[in-house]
Amino acid sequence: MLERAHKVSDPLLTLGFSVLAERAKNINLNHFRNKPTIFISIQNPNQSAFTFPNLAKFEHIERNTVGVAKSRNEVLKAATTKYLIFGDDDIIFKEDALEMAVKFLEENPSCDLILGCTVNEDGLLRKNYPTSERKLTRYNSAKAATYEMMIRVDSFREKNLQFDENFGAGAENYLGDEYILITDLLKAGGKGVFLPLVFTYHPHDSSGSGWGSSRDLKARAIVFDRIFGFWAIPVRAAFILRPKRSKISITKKLNFILNKSN
Repeated sequence: MLERAHKVSDPLLTLGFSVLAERAKNINLNHFRNKPTIFISIQNPNQSAFTFPNLAKFEHIERNTVGVAKSRNEVLKAATTKYLIFGDDDIIFKEDALEMAVKFLEENPSCDLILGCTVNEDGLLRKNYPTSERKLTRYNSAKAATYEMMIRVDSFREKNLQFDENFGAGAENYLGDEYILITDLLKAGGKGVFLPLVFTYHPHDSSGSGWGSSRDLKARAIVFDRIFGFWAIPVRAAFILRPKRSKISITKKLNFILNKSN
């Protein structure tokens, strides 16, 4: 059942959080100068008592299901503003960067999605990001994190786009939901861009931190099938045969290329 609190009258951006019930209290927006519109999708499969975050105004929905893609789709359905950025309970948004991203979307109506950056607890970039604006393609979007994505809500709804609920944390294929959403947008004729804006501070390891394990490679192989279809095998080969993958065994590489169980 959807439970609503007072709305924040921000006409442009929603911060949409997807959290487990026991972690909802961790959401922290006390550093914001201007109060944003907030929507929280709460996963509570055990119907446990929990504490709401210390926020003045927000809306929320509580479901007895798990799966981050399902939860984020609830956020996408519920957003009432032009733009939406997704959040987790353990990230801190950078307000100035979000304002710059909104300004970019206002000035570039053909852009449907902005991908930004994240820093760690030491203030260092978490990945090897580009240093300048870059058009998003199927070949440069695989490292996207959900909390780095700001979207134009109406465009996604008009194109009937949402996260594939067979992927992402809580699903058997526990990664790739962000990459799939971006490539589905591009296939539907939408446009995305990377901007070197630091959207968030995120101190913890992500679901991609098990890189190189059999489970990780199997999940990534399935993601490539979902995105590239017939061309998945040569794309997987090009991906895994790079020199920096040299520590992965030949057997694992072959299994990955052919998408066989390891």
